[in-house]
Amino acid sequence: MKRIIIVCLVALCSTTLLAQMGRRFPSERKVIKDPKTGVELVFLTSKNGTGDSKIYQTHNQWTSDGKWVVFRSDRVKGEAMAVNEETGDIVQITEGGFTGMLCVARKSMNLYHMRETKNKKGERIGMEVVEVNLERLFADSEAGKLKKKKAYERICGTIPIEMCSEGDMALDGSEEFVYFRLDKEYARNMPIAEPIAENFGPRNMGAGPGGIGKMDLTTGKAEPVVAVHFKVGHIQGNPWHPGEVIFCWETGGKAPQRTWMANADGTGLRPIYRETEHDWVTHEAVISADELVIAIIGHRPIQLTPYPAPKGGNSSASQATGSHAGVESFAFSNDWGPSGTKEYPTGIAVVNMRTRELTMEGQVDGDNFWHVAGSSDGHWVAGDDFARELWLIDRHTKERILLTAGHKTTARDHVHPTFKPDGTEIEIQSAMLSEDGRSMNICIVKLPQYLLDRYKKH
Repeated sequence: MKRIIIVCLVALCSTTLLAQMGRRFPSERKVIKDPKTGVELVFLTSKNGTGDSKIYQTHNQWTSDGKWVVFRSDRVKGEAMAVNEETGDIVQITEGGFTGMLCVARKSMNLYHMRETKNKKGERIGMEVVEVNLERLFADSEAGKLKKKKAYERICGTIPIEMCSEGDMALDGSEEFVYFRLDKEYARNMPIAEPIAENFGPRNMGAGPGGIGKMDLTTGKAEPVVAVHFKVGHIQGNPWHPGEVIFCWETGGKAPQRTWMANADGTGLRPIYRETEHDWVTHEAVISADELVIAIIGHRPIQLTPYPAPKGGNSSASQATGSHAGVESFAFSNDWGPSGTKEYPTGIAVVNMRTRELTMEGQVDGDNFWHVAGSSDGHWVAGDDFARELWLIDRHTKERILLTAGHKTTARDHVHPTFKPDGTEIEIQSAMLSEDGRSMNICIVKLPQYLLDRYKKH
């Protein structure tokens, strides 16, 4: 019996150590030249079957010192990782799991994430917001002197489950509080200016109500910000303009009005780009204090016969046809109305959130930009297309430059480009090096020196 107990204790201790925050993994860093363009690609991870994926392109990916890239991985199930760009060292940065979005601070070496809390019966009772001190964690990990996770974690507070039951979260530009999605039933009891929306389109999504809440990271106080008449999708703070939250109406496709913003005190609720029924807007991202980049896609064939009105409720999508069949099975359904064709302007666009002025930056020939990003210096926008290629556009000349191609991903995922804050490189996720052609790795695309020199200040 004693031997069994000892074996069990050893196994328990081994499992704990294997899942410990600060655990290091050997470098997988590989540097290659893109076979088609010659652009330098730095694969920070390159193993097969590790479940790597980058943070969504609306959020910051780099630590404030610019040295580490934070990402999701199954190396330790349910935990987040960070990889050093120069050395390739990989470090586990959460312990006990996380849910939803990882929020990497720009003003400090902190990471913020949510984690479910449960009672003794195993019932979910709240979502705690956790702060991780990455500077202390990295130092102790490198020195081989790791402490228990309480030395690196701080519980900022717990959001009641009836207020928030999902993990989507965004850090405000002040980095003093975070935003989160309000639960539907909670939002229903708040004032809402518009009639509650029904589902829109063949995916039967988008029905309201929804809303945004916030938590003070110092006091732990959670409170609602604003309720809206539709289903809220991705949310993001404006890093350059504290007190602004940007979010979208999520339908799984074309929305009646995709992009929205509000102030942290609940005032100023307004659409950003006021789209028409012809615009299929998606994958918005804040790229500067005043600018939002969006994709207006034209992936559906132009029809010369009238479109039926968009349907909700029990409508269903028709089978996809054409070159992208199987990528987005709903894409060619008439249930989305007359949107998403190149009968009207499409491509990467930038919207000024103050003046509402829209600037079309460019579109890829014979295809469509899908996920988009931009540098905060105002020189560049970037986007991936349906072929998983990554393009760069000069905002001054409108020159379109293919950076890299051949980045296979899963049918449900994409390249998802995000600029480094200094504008010198772009992070993507890619299966280019994977043995199975599906397992994604974290990859850095270096902007060629001649492009960096183009607008260098002398």
